[in-house]
Amino acid sequence: MKYPAKFTVKLEDQKNRLDVFLSEKLEISRSQALKMIKRGQILINDKNPKKPGELLKEGFLVLVKEEEKTEEEVIKDDKAEDLRSDVKIIKEEPDYLVVEKPAGMLIHPTEAGELNTLADFLKEKYPEVKKVGDTPDVRPGIVHRLDREASGLLVVARTQKMFKHLKKQFQNRTVEKEYGVLVYGNIEKEHNIIDFDIDRGVSGKMVARPKIDLLKIKNVGKGQEGRESLTEFWVEEELARFSFLRVKIHTGRTHQIRVHMFAFGRPVVGDTLYFNKNLIKRTEQKLGRLFLHARKLCFEDLKGEKVCFESELPEKLKEYFDKLK
Repeated sequence: MKYPAKFTVKLEDQKNRLDVFLSEKLEISRSQALKMIKRGQILINDKNPKKPGELLKEGFLVLVKEEEKTEEEVIKDDKAEDLRSDVKIIKEEPDYLVVEKPAGMLIHPTEAGELNTLADFLKEKYPEVKKVGDTPDVRPGIVHRLDREASGLLVVARTQKMFKHLKKQFQNRTVEKEYGVLVYGNIEKEHNIIDFDIDRGVSGKMVARPKIDLLKIKNVGKGQEGRESLTEFWVEEELARFSFLRVKIHTGRTHQIRVHMFAFGRPVVGDTLYFNKNLIKRTEQKLGRLFLHARKLCFEDLKGEKVCFESELPEKLKEYFDKLK
């Protein structure tokens, strides 16, 4: 059988719950992971898991099977919103692409069967990417992530050599990523750095907390320490109840900007996962997406030269911002 995705559990993921592990690796919600487990789509070492919260061990092989859909579900998927025509090609080189992903589009299938993802677009328009990457069936040529609700720039490798070259840069944190973000509230300092560690909470959502001496706190094990995360931002414009920020991330944690800004007390406008209902007025116009746009991306090409690409805010975000003024 051909599996859309398979993962070998590493030491850092040991003792992680299966549902949490899937949520992180497939970039899906914990409830989606639970559904996949209950539907029999997940195998651990070729066997069905005993329970969703089964603890994993280093070396375990986790397999994701394709979802068996009913005729009704297939018809529903066929009617799913197709945003592939909204993908913009910013740069096309023999060994890489830079694309602009529209908000609302998944980068790759999450429940082993969703259609109209960026991965579908890439495989159709650039067939060579089908053989590029660590899991090309699921993430063809895709090196980094961008939330479904966000928009902006992504680099995609067209060759395995470029994939490894880019992957190393992301691991070494030499890739420059800059975002345009609108948050609730005003901020006193023009330049700020958030270094709260990020971890997955018991609810499945990511959580951030200030750095503390864990040795002084009882009942906190090493597995609860969280992961080092660093977000830097500058206030570009302030309105009565909002601030527009230029944001750089120096680590690449799941939902990093959203989690950090929420923990900082300035949640991102349009975020339905990390939000403070007390900041949202009933009369406030609903944006219908996340006000987070990946607007600048810099990396090193195979010639060793630094290349940078920029993208303006989408019209929908511009119009929303102008109405707030």
